[in-house]
Amino acid sequence: MHALFASEIRMTYCVGILVDEGLVFLSDSRTNAGVDQISTFRKVALFEHPGDRVMVLMTAGNLAISQALISILHERFADKTSEANVSLANAKNMFEAARIVGEGLREVYHRDAAALKENGVEFNATLIFGGQIAGELPRLFNIYSAGNFIEATPDTPYFQIGESKYGKPILDRVITRSLGLQRSVKCALVSMDSTIRSNLSVGLPLDLITVKRDALRIGSHVNIDAQHQYYTMINRQWSESLRHAFHAIPDPDWL
Repeated sequence: MHALFASEIRMTYCVGILVDEGLVFLSDSRTNAGVDQISTFRKVALFEHPGDRVMVLMTAGNLAISQALISILHERFADKTSEANVSLANAKNMFEAARIVGEGLREVYHRDAAALKENGVEFNATLIFGGQIAGELPRLFNIYSAGNFIEATPDTPYFQIGESKYGKPILDRVITRSLGLQRSVKCALVSMDSTIRSNLSVGLPLDLITVKRDALRIGSHVNIDAQHQYYTMINRQWSESLRHAFHAIPDPDWL
């Protein structure tokens, strides 16, 4: 395994949101393998059989690990020759699908962890995985390096991976299960903008995906770069609104 590729870490930010109207997924695409080695890799994988199931996977951590996992999942999703093939294509529900993703991650661990360790590289991968299979509601999961996972609840309707601290405050204040898809998208973009402003290792372009409840297909998949009008507006107006709110708060004249 090439030493640089083995250690290439995606300093990323991804957020997945589950609301009553459906799901929102947003990720950046910056990869950092050192101070002078910054490149762009997509961090989103889609698995879709329209009318039956739709699933979205976002990854953070070691690039080689996540690419190996996505390759395994896509290969088995497309394999229709064996009825014994257990894959995202025939999972009975999203919980089973999350378990399949976790097992795929453990498979990569058993294959590559020792070689990575010899190169001084930690096995590091975290995932946001969500979607809907016909017959159940949309669901959202956070999957850890060990392959175990937790599921979003009404009290915890979103997950973050990567550089999460800068974008968390707006999510905590705004996101509820009753928030519509459009406002969830707006909140996710504000969260991303806050992260990009405070952390140079996170950057454009962005992948924005929405899945409307019961549509059982990707609703929209938008690539957002520096020329995207709506994102540019958010970048400008959010900064102006924060400054205005700050100045509107009374000064501490009691000091």
